Amino acid sequence: MARPKPWEVDDELWAVIEPLLPRVERRARHPGRKRHPDRLVFQGILFVLHTGIALEYLPQELGFGSGMTCWRRLAEWTEAGM
Repeated sequence: MARPKPWEVDDELWAVIEPLLPRVERRARHPGRKRHPDRLVFQGILFVLHTGIALEYLPQELGFGSGMTCWRRLAEWTEAGM
């Protein structure tokens, strides 16, 4: 069995983390683009912390969203007191 990567969040841990994050509802009238899933963005932030790379160099191919997406979400969560 392969060892999980340090930035991968399993279902059990996500069940603890998810309720702590603020809910953001899409606007009904002009919803815009769907947000990247919180779990993937969170894993992207953990990837950056683990590897030490700059957010701007976060590879899009990993599926975590862009570095800017991770930075904005981290700022949003920080502002919400997370």
